[in-house]
Amino acid sequence: MHVTSAPVPPHVLHVTQPVDGGVARVVADLVRRQLAAGMRVSVACPASGALPRLLASSGCDVLEWQASRSPGKGLIQEGLRLADVVARTRPDLIHAHSAKAGLITRLVVRGRVPTVFQPHAWSFEAVRGVNARMALSWERLGARWASRLVCVSRAEQSTGSSQGIDAEWRLVPNGVDLERFRPAEPRGTARGGSGDGPLAVCVGRLCRQKGQDILVEAWKDVLRELPRARLVLVGDGPETARLRAAAPRSVSFVGAVDDPIPWYRAADLVVMPSRWEGIALAPLEAMACGSPVLVTDVDGARESLPPRLAPSCVVPPEDAAALARALIGLLRDTEALRSLGRDAYRHVHAHHDVRHTAAAVAAVYGELLGPETTEHREPITT
Repeated sequence: MHVTSAPVPPHVLHVTQPVDGGVARVVADLVRRQLAAGMRVSVACPASGALPRLLASSGCDVLEWQASRSPGKGLIQEGLRLADVVARTRPDLIHAHSAKAGLITRLVVRGRVPTVFQPHAWSFEAVRGVNARMALSWERLGARWASRLVCVSRAEQSTGSSQGIDAEWRLVPNGVDLERFRPAEPRGTARGGSGDGPLAVCVGRLCRQKGQDILVEAWKDVLRELPRARLVLVGDGPETARLRAAAPRSVSFVGAVDDPIPWYRAADLVVMPSRWEGIALAPLEAMACGSPVLVTDVDGARESLPPRLAPSCVVPPEDAAALARALIGLLRDTEALRSLGRDAYRHVHAHHDVRHTAAAVAAVYGELLGPETTEHREPITT
């Protein structure tokens, strides 16, 4: 009797640095969905940070790859360590996340293994002067060693293309686990229960990219109009001490948390004052929890919002006065916030389901390995 063997599922190696914040949550969600779809998945990343903890119970093979967050003198050693990981795991495809992992992966592999690079925001937007020019030159060169370059927003892709990065582009918007990120039951019970003033929450690494320094400056103007208003910064990072020194007393610092959902649900408004992004994950998570958001007009911001929110919920980056005016206007109007929250919830469910994201990534892999090897077998319901 002739027996036909089933195709061997592909082995995907994710390489990532950083291991905290939105990138870690994106990678963890993607890995879980890929494992559920029958793929063999490994992740190479530093041992510290949130990502190894997020993947601890997934069944994924997590391989320690010692690497700092920024390029530096250790780049060669980091490359040698990654080359060893690749040699040991022999992946069918490598998916590199963010600038640092994308830099080293492409230098090490140089196209010998199908390579997907996902910048999660461009490296040349994170620096200035000669460093920005060097980062852009590298991205232009490194594109030749990326089989596909995945952008999370049309704006991110447009920025790269306009800067001369010639790539096989694919658009895969970030998605949210809608079974986990959802409003309190009944909706709204977690919000405003203390009887205090309106609560604004910012979730993200405390660093220059996320713009909390602009928010703290704007908050001083908010307090002049709304003295009972409260602001909570959720996260930690290199700017923590400086932000604490500059912040008014009504600003609370709660540090990094394993689960931001209670803060999304408690917030009257979630604020993301970023200087640059690809498409920020925190606003999507907040909207899935039924909370309205206020964001800066960086890559992906307008795409992440329902059209009705854009006029009142998008402000220019690095403009503390404009941010303060928007905060005051929104926090004064409780009914409008609730209506915006309902719109936000419906929008995320329609456009940012993580199941759709995983299926789109599987389709990108299928272009490189053959569709029969990466067929996404998880049912998608609407």
